[in-house]
Amino acid sequence: MAFKVMLVYPNARGMNMLPSAIGLLSAVLKRAGYEVQLFDTTYYKSVDGKEADSDKSKSDRLMARPFEMPRQISCKTTNCFDDFRSSVLDFKPDLIGLSCTEDMFKLGIKLLSKVSDLEIPAIAGGVFPTFAPDLVLSYPEVDIICRGEGEDALVELCYRLENGLKYDDVTNLWVKQGDGTIKKNPLRMVDINKNPLIDMSIFEEARFYRPMGGKVYRMFPVETFRGCPNTCAYCNSPAQMILYRKEQGRSFLRKKTNENILKELLFYKDTMKAEYLYFWADTFLCWTNEEFEEFCSMYQQIKLPFWCQTRVETITKDRLAALKKINCARMSFGIEHGNEKFRQNVLNRRISNQAMLEKFRLIEESGIPFSVNNLIGFPHETRDLAFDTIRFNRLVRSWDRNAYPFTPFHGTPLRDECERLGFISYEDIVQSVVIGGSLLNMPQFPQSEVNGLVKTFNMYVKFPESRWTEIRKAEAETPEGQKIYDELKNEFLESGLLNLVE
Repeated sequence: MAFKVMLVYPNARGMNMLPSAIGLLSAVLKRAGYEVQLFDTTYYKSVDGKEADSDKSKSDRLMARPFEMPRQISCKTTNCFDDFRSSVLDFKPDLIGLSCTEDMFKLGIKLLSKVSDLEIPAIAGGVFPTFAPDLVLSYPEVDIICRGEGEDALVELCYRLENGLKYDDVTNLWVKQGDGTIKKNPLRMVDINKNPLIDMSIFEEARFYRPMGGKVYRMFPVETFRGCPNTCAYCNSPAQMILYRKEQGRSFLRKKTNENILKELLFYKDTMKAEYLYFWADTFLCWTNEEFEEFCSMYQQIKLPFWCQTRVETITKDRLAALKKINCARMSFGIEHGNEKFRQNVLNRRISNQAMLEKFRLIEESGIPFSVNNLIGFPHETRDLAFDTIRFNRLVRSWDRNAYPFTPFHGTPLRDECERLGFISYEDIVQSVVIGGSLLNMPQFPQSEVNGLVKTFNMYVKFPESRWTEIRKAEAETPEGQKIYDELKNEFLESGLLNLVE
C-alpha cells in the first residue's frame, strides 16, 4: 500500500486565494509515489462557533465591491472538527502535514487535537514555523516542523518514515526527540525550476473561484519569483533573505524560467479553463528590462486578464504600456503610511510622497485599474500620524483602497519592536486582523482608535473634511455609533463613491 499524507489547510471563510504551496506539495508527493488528501476549512460556514467572513468584513468597511458567488458554490454547514476526524479515520494517513499562516495556527492546532489519540506523526510548515520554530514545537500536537521550503524535505521525510529509517537528520526539519530535546537541522534551498505543475485535483471546485473588482472569476495563481528584494519592516521577506544568506550563503530571491512560467500558464488556460490569473510575487516588476520584455513577448500567447502587485518604484510609462497591451487588468500597490518620515524611519520604505504621487499619476493615465493598501496601528504611531495616511490617500486617484490594522507577525522587524516595547510577548500568536481588529493596545494609540479608523477609513478619504466630526462619532462601537455608521455607509454607496475614480 502507498504511504499516505493528509495535508491540512486551516483557513477563514472568504480568504479565497488558492494555496499554491498546498498544491505544489501534493504534486511533489504524488510524483514520488505517495497518496495525498487535503482537508481545507475555507468553505465551512462556521468554524469553532464563529461565522466570520473576511470578504463580507471588507465589504462592510467599504473596501471591496459587493459580489455574488456562483450558485453552485455553497458553504458547508457541518462541524469541521467532526469532519476532519472522520476524514482522518477514513483515509488512515501515515503523516499529517499542517500548512498555515500564523493567524490560522490556533485553528490548525485545534484540528490536530481532535486526532491526537490516533498517534499519527504531524509536521507543521510555512512562514510561522520558519520564524518561531520552538514556539510551534511547544504545542504537543506538533512533532516536526519544516523551516523554509518544504518540497524536498517533505518527500525525504515520507521516504524515511515509509522505510522505517531515521529521519531526524533531514535538512530543513526540526524534530522532537524522545528525551524532550529538539534535533535542529540546517536549511537547504529548492530548485524551483525542477518543481512539477501544481496539483489542482486536490482542491474542491469552489477553490477555483475568486472575486476581483466586484466580479467572480475562475482564477489561478502563477509563480514567477520566490522572495522579495525589499526590506520593509512590517514584512518577513527581509528575515527570509537574511536566514538563507546566513545558512546557505546565497540569496533567497529566485526567478522562474520563462519556459516553466509558460508551461504553468498554458496549463491554467487550456486544462483548467482559467478566466483570470494572478501573479502572487511580492514585487512582480523586479525583473530587469530585458527579462520583462521577454515575459511580455511570451504572455502574448496567453492574453488572459491578470492581476499583479508590485512596488510603485518599479513603474515606468513604458512598462505600463506593455502591461496594458498584454491584458493586465488590475494592479495593487502598497502605500502603507502617508507620513514620509514615518514611512522611511519606522517602516524602512524609502520613497518620497511626491515620487509616489508621480508614479500613481502614470498608472492612472495608463488606464489600468489599481488599488492601494494601507496599514494603521504601527508601534510609535499616533492618531494624528494615521491621519497623514488618510490625507495622502485623498491625493491618490485609485480605483480602490484598503486599510488594515498592522499585524506583528513573527519574523518581521516590527514584531521585535513590539516585543521590546511590551505591546506583545514572544509567545503571543496573532489572530486574523481582517476580521478581529488590532492586536496591540498601545498607550499612545489604543485598539479602539485603530479599529475605528480602519472601519471608517474610506469615509474619511472620500467624504469632505467638513464631515469628519460626524465620521468620528461613527467610529464608536456603540449603538449610536453604529447607527451613524450605517447612515454614512448608505450615503457612501448611494453617492457612487465605491465606483471607479471620479
